[in-house]
Amino acid sequence: MDCTYRKPLKIHLVTSTESPEFPHLARALSQSSLVGLDAEWKPQRSHQSNFPRVSLLQLACQPRPRFNPESDESNASVVFLLDLSSIPLPSIWELLKELFVSPDILKLGFKFKQDLIYLSSTFCSQGCDIGFDRVEPYLDITSIYNHLHHKQLGRKLPKETKSLASICKELLDISLSKELQCSDWSNRPLTEGQKNYAAIDAHCLIEIFNIFQVKVAQKGNSCSSISELDSSNLDLGLKGILEKPDIGNKTVRFKLCEALDIIRATSYYSQCLPEEVVSRVSYLNTMPMDESLVKIVRKYGEKILLRECDKAPKTSKKKGRKQSSVIVDSREKRSDDIGDWQGPPPWDFSLGGDGYPKFLCDVMVEGLAKHLRCVGIDAATPRSKKPEPRELIDQTSKEKRVLLTCDAKLLRHQYLIKNQIYRVKSLLKNQQLLEVIETFQLKISEDQLMSRCTKCNGRFIQKPLSTEEAVEAAKGFQRIPDCLFDKNLQFWQCMDCNQLYWEGTQYHNAVQKFIDVCNLNE
Repeated sequence: MDCTYRKPLKIHLVTSTESPEFPHLARALSQSSLVGLDAEWKPQRSHQSNFPRVSLLQLACQPRPRFNPESDESNASVVFLLDLSSIPLPSIWELLKELFVSPDILKLGFKFKQDLIYLSSTFCSQGCDIGFDRVEPYLDITSIYNHLHHKQLGRKLPKETKSLASICKELLDISLSKELQCSDWSNRPLTEGQKNYAAIDAHCLIEIFNIFQVKVAQKGNSCSSISELDSSNLDLGLKGILEKPDIGNKTVRFKLCEALDIIRATSYYSQCLPEEVVSRVSYLNTMPMDESLVKIVRKYGEKILLRECDKAPKTSKKKGRKQSSVIVDSREKRSDDIGDWQGPPPWDFSLGGDGYPKFLCDVMVEGLAKHLRCVGIDAATPRSKKPEPRELIDQTSKEKRVLLTCDAKLLRHQYLIKNQIYRVKSLLKNQQLLEVIETFQLKISEDQLMSRCTKCNGRFIQKPLSTEEAVEAAKGFQRIPDCLFDKNLQFWQCMDCNQLYWEGTQYHNAVQKFIDVCNLNE
C-alpha cells in the first residue's frame, strides 16, 4: 500500500474485554470528538440467505484538543481494531450502541449503512436482540467530497459516487490499495497487511474530514454561535445552570452537559440522574463538541436509520414462471464445468493459434491484467468502461483470447463457446497471477519481466532511446525527471500509447517482486 502519513499510525488490536487495549479504547472514545467507522467481513461469492458475519470493526479516534493541547503525542489519532471473532459480542454491545448515538462524538464513514446492517445482524445472531438501528450525528465521506466538489468547482454534484481510493488520491494525495479488501477476514490471525489496510481505511476518514473542516472555516460557513463552557458556571450550581436564559441558539443539551460537569465532580451523581443518563456517563464520560464541530454538525450533519426492511436480505423481485430445480441444477453444473479450465486455449497450435497466450480481463480482475503484463503476458482489458457480457464475449472471440473473470453469472451466458472463459478463484492479485500461470501452464522467464506496457498492454520498441531522444519524444506528453539526465539510462517507449519507461529504482523493485512471486530463483 502506497500510503504514508506524516506521523506513524498507532494501531491497537482488541481481542478481549480483559485485554489492556480495551480500557484504552474506552478512554480514547471518551476523549474523542471524531471517530471514523469501518468494518470488514469475509466476501460472499453469491447471493446468500443471511447477511455476512462482520469479523472486524475499525474505530479511528481523534482526541479533542483540550486534552493536554500542548502535547502532539497525546492528540495523535489512534485506530482500534475490534476482533469480533474473539470478543463476546454482548460484552461490547452497550459501549458501541452508546458510541453510535452519542451527541458528543461525530461519526464518519464511507457508505456505512451497509456496514451497520451487517454489524447489527452479527450482534443479533450472538444474543443482542435489538442490534443497532441508528448512527448519529454522522457524516459520510461521499457527502463531504460532494460539498467540497460543489463549492470549489461550481459544478453539479456528480451522479456516480467516487470510490474511497479516488477521494483519497484527490484530497490527500495518497494511493489506497484495495487488494486486501476481498481477503478472507474470518481467518485468524490477521496478517500485518490486513491490520494496516483496515487501520488506514478508517484513519483516512478523519484525514479527509480535517481538510473539510479547514475549508469550512476558511469560507466562513458558520451557524449561530454557541457559548463555550465557562469555568465560572461551576459557581452557579446545577439549578443555576438549568435556569439560565437562552443565549442565541444555545440548546438544552449543552446546558445539560454543563450540569454533568458539576455532577461528575460529586460523589453522589448517580442518585441525581435518570438511569439512562447514568448509563451514558458510566460508559464513555464524553465531553461536548467544540464550537467548530457543532457548526458543521448543524449544517451538514446526517444520521443513519435502519428500518425493518433493512434487517433482512433482499430477495429477487423478478416476475416470471418458476424454473424447475432440474434446469437450475444443470445451469449451475455448466457454470462449474466452464469455470474449471479443461483446455486447449484458442492460441494453441492445434486450433490454428500462434502459441502466444492472450487474455481479456474484465473489470473485476483489472489488477490481474497489470500483473500479467508485468510478467510479459498479453492481457487486454474491455474497450468500454462498463461493457455488456455480449461485448466481452465478442472481443474475446475476435481477438482469440480467454476471458478471465470472477463473475459466476457471466459463466452462464448463452453466447459462450467452449474454452472461452475461466473463472479466477483467488482473491489477491499475486495469488490470481499464480493461479493463471499454473492453470494455463504459462512459461515465465526473467527476460520477460516488464516487457509490456502496464498502461495499455502494448509492446515496446525494439531499440532503446537515448536520453536526448527520450526528451524529444516526451515533449508535451510526459515529463522526464531532471535527475535522470546524468545517469546514462536507456529509455523504452510503448509502440501503442507512446508511454516512456526507464530502468530506475521502481523498475528494479518491480522485477525483484515478480521474481519472488513467480519463484524464478528456484
